[in-house]
Amino acid sequence: MLINEIIIDENNMGFIPSLGISYQLNSSAKEIINLIKEGKSKDEIVKTLAQSENLKWQDIYIDVDDFFKKLKVYGLI
Repeated sequence: MLINEIIIDENNMGFIPSLGISYQLNSSAKEIINLIKEGKSKDEIVKTLAQSENLKWQDIYIDVDDFFKKLKVYGLI
């Protein structure tokens, strides 16, 4: 998975060295990518984010699911 190659700097710029492509990320995207790199599943990511943000998992699931779909479109997962 290319997502494992992504390097994220302090300005939330994600860079994939093998492709030479950069992405501007927000803090939520950065956190999701880091959780994916830790081997977390989509459901585990939703649970982790819901707990850290003190929200219901239902409020986060759609956003996380949409982000996963975008990662697939870009060929990162």
